[in-house]
Formats: sequence, C-alpha cells, structure tokens
Amino acid sequence: MKGIMPSLNQFGKLADGRLQMLIGPILILMILAMMVLPLPPFVLDLLFTFNIALALMVLLVSMFAEKPLDFAAFPAVLLFTTLLRLSLNVASTRVVLMDGHTGGDAAGKVIESFGQFLVGGNFAVGLVVFLILVIINFMVITKGAGRIAEVGARFMLDAMPGKQMAIDADLNAGLIGEEDARRRRSEVAQEADFYGSMDGASKFVRGDAVAGLIIMVVNIIGGLLIGTMQHGLSFGDAAQTYILLAIGDGLVAQIPALVISTAAGVTVSRVNTDQDVGQQMVSQLFVNPKVMILAAVVIGLLGLVPGMPNFVFLLFTASLGFMAWRIMVKQKQKAAILPVEEGPVTQFESPEASWKDVQLVDTLGMEVGHRLISLVDDRQQGELLVRIKSVRKKFAQDVGFLPPVVHIRDNLELPPNSYVITLKGGEVGRADIYPDKWLAINPGQVTGEVDGIKTTDPAFGLDAVWIDAGEREHAQIYGYTVVDASTVVATHLNHLLQRFSGELLGRSEVQQLVDKLAEENKGLVEDVVPKCVSLTVLQRILQNLLDEEVPIRDMRTIFDTLAEFEGQQPEAHELTAQVRLALGRAITQKWFGGARELHVLGLDVRLEQVLMQAMNNGGALEPGLAATLQEQARIALERQESMGEPPVLVVQHGLRPLLAHFLRRQLRYLVVMSQAEVPDDRTLKITALIGDK
Repeated sequence: MKGIMPSLNQFGKLADGRLQMLIGPILILMILAMMVLPLPPFVLDLLFTFNIALALMVLLVSMFAEKPLDFAAFPAVLLFTTLLRLSLNVASTRVVLMDGHTGGDAAGKVIESFGQFLVGGNFAVGLVVFLILVIINFMVITKGAGRIAEVGARFMLDAMPGKQMAIDADLNAGLIGEEDARRRRSEVAQEADFYGSMDGASKFVRGDAVAGLIIMVVNIIGGLLIGTMQHGLSFGDAAQTYILLAIGDGLVAQIPALVISTAAGVTVSRVNTDQDVGQQMVSQLFVNPKVMILAAVVIGLLGLVPGMPNFVFLLFTASLGFMAWRIMVKQKQKAAILPVEEGPVTQFESPEASWKDVQLVDTLGMEVGHRLISLVDDRQQGELLVRIKSVRKKFAQDVGFLPPVVHIRDNLELPPNSYVITLKGGEVGRADIYPDKWLAINPGQVTGEVDGIKTTDPAFGLDAVWIDAGEREHAQIYGYTVVDASTVVATHLNHLLQRFSGELLGRSEVQQLVDKLAEENKGLVEDVVPKCVSLTVLQRILQNLLDEEVPIRDMRTIFDTLAEFEGQQPEAHELTAQVRLALGRAITQKWFGGARELHVLGLDVRLEQVLMQAMNNGGALEPGLAATLQEQARIALERQESMGEPPVLVVQHGLRPLLAHFLRRQLRYLVVMSQAEVPDDRTLKITALIGDK
C-alpha cells in the first residue's frame, strides 16, 4: 500500500498537468461549436451564467494583483472571454430568430430574466439602458484603458535599455548576483511583452462593444421581419417579443463585457506597489483626517439647504466626522511617548578609568546623518545593510579575501543627508544623498536633460542629477543610468574597497588565507612560511599586488613562485615582480578578457633609454622630465579611454616598478604591465606612444 500511494500521487500530478494543457484547445473547440451548432435553451443558460462568473473572477483577480505581471495571462484571457461572448451572441441569436415566436423563454431563462425583470418588460427602457451601457463601455472605460495601454507599452519599450543598464550596473558593482540579474532581466522582458500584448488586446474590447451594438440592431430587424413575414405576428406582438429578447440577449452579454473592460482598466492603470488596488485606495484616500473633516463640513452645509434630503446629507456628515476622529485618535496613540518615571537622585562617585574605556579604531566604518538612518535601520527595512553584505561577498569573490565588517553609526554632527566612509579612523569618502530620490547618472551620451539637484556620482565623479521617482522613466529614456540612494552608497563603498584593498589586508586576513590554503596543500604552506618568507613579508607582497589591482585569489601560484626562493632572501618588491610574472595570464585576462590582440599604450624608444639610464643611476628623474612624462601619460590615457580601450601601459620588465610607482601617484586608473607578463599567445598593438613628441 505504501508503494502504491506515491505512484497514484505521481499519476495525479501528470493528469492535472495534461488537463491544464487541454483547457485552451477545449475552450476554442467549444467556441467554434457554439458558432456552428444549435444549442438548447438550458445549455445557453449554463453558458451565460458561466460567462458572468468568469467575468467576475477576472475582475477580482485584477483587483487583488499587486503587480501587472501577477496576472500576466490577462491578454490571453481577454481574447478568450471576448470570443466566448461573441460565440454566445451568435448561438443566442440563432435561437431567438428561430424560436422567438414561441414566447419569452425561447432562448432560456437568463435572457428572459434580463429582458423582463431588469427593464420591467419595457423594451423602450431596455433600449435606453443597453445604449447607456454600450456608451459607458465603449467611450469611457475601453477608450481610457486602451490609451493607457498604448502609452504604457511605448514608455516600457523606451525604458528597456535604461533598465538593462541599471541591472548591469548593479551586477558590476556586486550588489546582485548572476541569478538575480537574470531574474530581473526576465522581468523587464516580461513587462515589455505584457504591455505590448495589452496594447493589442485592448482593441478586442472595443471591437466587442461595437459588435454587441451591431448584433443588437440585427436581432431587432431580423426578429421583426421573421415574426411578421414568417410567423404571421402583428407588428406590435413581434416588436414586444423579439425586441425584448434582443434586449435581454444584449444585456446578458454587455454586462460581462463591461466587467471585463473594468478589469482591463484596473490592470493597466495600476501603479506597482506591494498593495492591491483596494488597499491602495483605502490607505491613500482615508489617511488624512483634515480632508475628511473638510468633506464633512461641505456635505453638512449642503444638508442644511432647504429642499435637500437633509437626513442623508447629515448622515454622511456624521460618518465622515466619526472616521476623521478615529484616525486622529490612532495617530495620537502612535505618536504618544510614555513618560519616564523619575526616581530619587542618587550620588555616584566617578569610577576609575579602566581598559574598558579604550576603544579600538574600526578598520572600516561608516557614519550617516540623521536623515539616512532609515537606510541602515533593520526595523525600517533599510536596504543599505543588504547591499553592503552583497558588496563584501562580491569583493571576496573577485579580489580573494574577505574585507573587514563595516561598522555603521549615526553622527548628529554631520549634515542630515551626508555620509562618511572611514578607513582606520581616517576619512576616505564623503557624499550627500537623498533617500526619497533617485540618482540619474550621465554616462556621457544622454539625449536630454532632467530637472533635479545637480551633483556628481561619488564613486566615479560623473555628472549626475538627483530626481524624483516620477522622473525615472524619462531619465532612462534620455539615456541616464538611474539608481536609488542605497545603490549609490554601495557602489561608492565598493569603489573604495577596490582602491584601498592593500590597506584592508591585515595580518589576521593573511593568516586566514594561509590557513585556508593549508587545508588543501599543507606541505606547500610549510615549505613557504616561514622557510622562504615570513608572514610579514608575505603580507607585504600581497599588499603590493593589491595596490596595483592584481587579485590574490590564486594563492597556490603565489606560494609555488615563492617556494623557488628557498634559502635566498630577496626584497619584497623583487618577490612581487616574480609573482606578477607567474600571474601574468590572470592579469592579462582581467584587463583584456579573451582578446588575442591587446591594444595598449607604449613608451617611445628614446624615452625608454633615458629612463633605463635614470634607473641605473639610482632611479631619480629630472624635474622637467618627470613633469613631461606625467603630462604625456595623462594625454595618452585620456585618448585610450575615449577609444574604449583598457588603460594599460606595457613597458620593459625592469622599468615596470619604477613607472608604476611614479605614474600611479597622479594617474590612479593607469595600469602598468611588463612585457614579460603578457602570455605568448597574445599580441600587442600600440595605440599611442608616450614620449613621441
């Protein structure tokens, strides 16, 4: 028995999946059958009732959906429901014209009820009601929903490149992983598909309203002709019978159509939040007691006018006043502060100072102004803490060691919107941000301007503007990269971690790297530390690599290289140069990817000779030569970056340490590589020479 139950459960899952696959084809076959085959009145009653229930379900699902993609099947549902209503119109028209002379229930009880009960059996009233419903559906709801869908589709498609750039920026900054990036890209594509489908699907609803009106006219004219000419009824009897049947048929189809149109309008007009439409309306309409009090006063004044229905107006006045009073009471309760009980004043002697009063400086720290506390407060769902964790994780994966924890505290002495990032107690970064705004960064190719607070991106110094949330889509269309305040701080922190990675690598981090390698290769570690190099020298070597943006993930290669110098005692900078040679392929891969031809900067031959002589004479450069070298290197670097090429200068192996130390003091983003570090399967192409003028 125990073996049979899992098999039955698996069979049930397969059956459910196959049944769901068959629902679409079955529905299409039913629609085609209704258009071709005659249906008895009872079946028409079932199908009309099903149509009304389906329309109500669609409306409720659209009301409770928090995002448009929560009801991504709505365009297809819109198509199927429209076809279902039209096929029911065709089936009911056939029955009405064939058997309408037999009585009011010839096409079923549902049509009879809508023709008799809803309009009191008066076909003139029925015609007016039907026309009003058609006008409401066609001119108001459908037209507005169609326009919103059209504009939404246009803006969504225009904003796609900006959204993709924002996702790529978050991925590159380490704020999200590959899986999150794929999911967000998929959501962007789905949103574009949804709004594009809704733009076309809204035309179904308009066409359905027009078709309902035409079918109504055809039913009336056809019924009068058939009743008088084929069945011998008088014009009055034929009009009473067939017009009421046509009105009932039109109403029973038009009311679900109106419901579906309302659902379409709700879906395309909603704003993405964590609330459904009902919660949005309640939370935003009935939240301000001042508004309700003013409304109550106006309604009360109208209720005092002679001739007005005083009771009804005063009833609403009392209701609005009571609701405003309840909201004010709740707001006071939330804002109430419990009184602090004051006890007797006790005299205490000042305690002696102790080692507990000594506070060590945090390696990494962040201080925020009071308006930024919400970004780092768990109780207020601050996003910045999550972003900082992602930055540290991404840094560890890319660079090769885990940076220290960022200690965050508030500082009332800072301006309200400012934050400061500190390294070992010293300030290394500062900026102003606005938690309720978005930063639109100009990557250099924008097509328009947006209004806001002009500033610069704290990480890379690009021109930027702080904009309101309503300007996001316009900024993305113009080509801006738009990010929120938490992303700005996280990107700034990630940039500073990369820049000061050498200072972040302390003795404890080096020891943990050694221990981690020892778990896999204990013999190699014992041969290197402390036989070849001490832990202090190893730390200096790793810091030298990090200062020039060389990852230290490949600790095995680093230790293999250092093991070759057993019994020797070279300087740390000499060992660093040898380690760079061993890591040459990884360094080249970081800056050039898989390119076979490397576009780099180079030195003029005469300048190389002058520098080699200077290095042989102790490494001192003449002031004039040093200034010229820095200026020409800056110009060449700007030209290289304008072409979209990596900022890499390749020189002779002996010159590399001298130029790296000299040039990177002013040109932080310049990378100096040795020719010996370039793998043999790569070729060099000099795009610009330094010293050719």
